[in-house]
Amino acid sequence: MTDTLNKSALQNFEVSFEEKYAQVLTNKSEGIIICKLLVDYVPIADFKAIFHQITSIIKEGTYHKFIFDKRALRAFHQPSMEWYFLDWKKEVYHYGIKTHRKILPDEAWFVKMVMIAKKQILEDHPGNIINDLDMKYCDTLEEAIQN
Repeated sequence: MTDTLNKSALQNFEVSFEEKYAQVLTNKSEGIIICKLLVDYVPIADFKAIFHQITSIIKEGTYHKFIFDKRALRAFHQPSMEWYFLDWKKEVYHYGIKTHRKILPDEAWFVKMVMIAKKQILEDHPGNIINDLDMKYCDTLEEAIQN
C-alpha cells in the first residue's frame, strides 16, 4: 500500500539523477526537489557532491521547497549535518529554497541525535539563516509534499 501511495505522490516528479547514494527528483511546476538517500551512510565527500548537483538543479529552475528523505540512514555524521545546515542551506536560500521538509529514520536514537546536533549548531553559530526558513519534520513523502 505504501508503495502505491509513494508512486501516486511522485507521479508528477521526474528523476533528475540517481547514483549509488541518492535519487533526486524534481517537480518544476510545483517548485519541489526531493533528495532521497538510498544507503545507510554517505561519506561526506559524496554527500557534498550530491548537494552540489542539487544546487545546480536549483539554479536552473524556480524551486522553493526541498524535501530530504533520510529514512535509509543508519549512521549519524555530525560534520555532514553541520555543512548541510550552515553552508548548503544558506547557499540555496539565495536561490529561493526557503521551505525544507525532512523525513528521518524511524529510530528514536537517530531523531534524538539530530535534535541534539541541531541545538548545538544553533548555539555555536548564532546569526545563521535557520530562523528564516520554514522547516518541518514529516513522516512520509506524501506529507512532505503536501505541507
